[in-house]
Amino acid sequence: MSGVVVHLPQGSGGADDGEPCGDPVTLRLGPGEVARFGRGSTTVPVELRLADAAISRLAGEIRVSDDHWQLTNHSTTHSYLVENPEGAGEYLRVPPRRVGAPIPFEFSRVVLPTRGDVPVSFQVFAPDHVYLDPDAMGVPWGNRTVTAYSLDETATYFLVLVALCEPRLRDQSRVAVPTTPQIVERLRWHGAHDALTARAVSSHIDYLAEEKLRIGVLGTDERGKADRRNGKREEIVGLALRFGLVREEHLALLPSPTRAGGRERQAGR
Repeated sequence: MSGVVVHLPQGSGGADDGEPCGDPVTLRLGPGEVARFGRGSTTVPVELRLADAAISRLAGEIRVSDDHWQLTNHSTTHSYLVENPEGAGEYLRVPPRRVGAPIPFEFSRVVLPTRGDVPVSFQVFAPDHVYLDPDAMGVPWGNRTVTAYSLDETATYFLVLVALCEPRLRDQSRVAVPTTPQIVERLRWHGAHDALTARAVSSHIDYLAEEKLRIGVLGTDERGKADRRNGKREEIVGLALRFGLVREEHLALLPSPTRAGGRERQAGR
C-alpha cells in the first residue's frame, strides 16, 4: 500500500449535546499529503471533524511520508495517544505542540482526551513496511525489495484471513467461503479476539481486499451488493491460497475447532 488510509468510524467523532454525531469518514492520503483534524469552523476547515468542547478547532494533522506517517499535535495543553490495537498494550504519547512525531505502527488508533463519555478516536492504516532483500544484504549497494503482499501474521486482519481460508485448508474441495457472522462465531473462543464484532470483521475484510491484496471487485448497483461481498471473499481466499499466503500451519492461530464446536453444542441444549 502506498500512502495511508484514515478512517473515522460512525459515532467515534465525539458528541453534540450528549448525542454521538457524525457520519463515518474514510480518507486516502498519498505521500506528501496532509489531513487536519479538530472541531473545525468556517475559518478553520478540517478533513476530520471531531465534536467535543475539549478538542481544539485545529487539534492536529497527519502527514504522509513514503514509508510511514507523522502526527502533529497543535494542542497547547493535551497529549494525544496513538495505540497499537494489534499489540499487547503498545502506545505512544504525543505531547502538546509536538511536530511530526513518526508513528511506527502498521495499524493505529489515535485517541484524544474529552470531557464526555463518548470516546473520540480515529484509525490510521500505515504504508506497508519495507524490508531489505536478504539476498542483497551482503552487497554494499543492494537495492531495497518490498514484498508483493506484506502481511503481518500477528495482526487481527491476518487471523480473519486464516478463518476465511480454514474450510478449504481442511478440505481441498470447493467449499463455500465463511460469511461474516460465521467468522465472528469462529473467533468467539479466541482469548484476544472474543469481542470481535461483525462490523470489525467486515472492516478487516475490506482492508485485506483493498489495501493488502489489492483486489478489485466489479459491480456498483444495489442489486449486486451481496454478490460483490461474496465475490470479494472468494477472491481473497483464492489469492491467499494460490500464493501460499495462508498455509496449514497458520490454522494453529485459530481456536480449537473441537472446543468451539463443543461450546456451540452446549449452548444449543
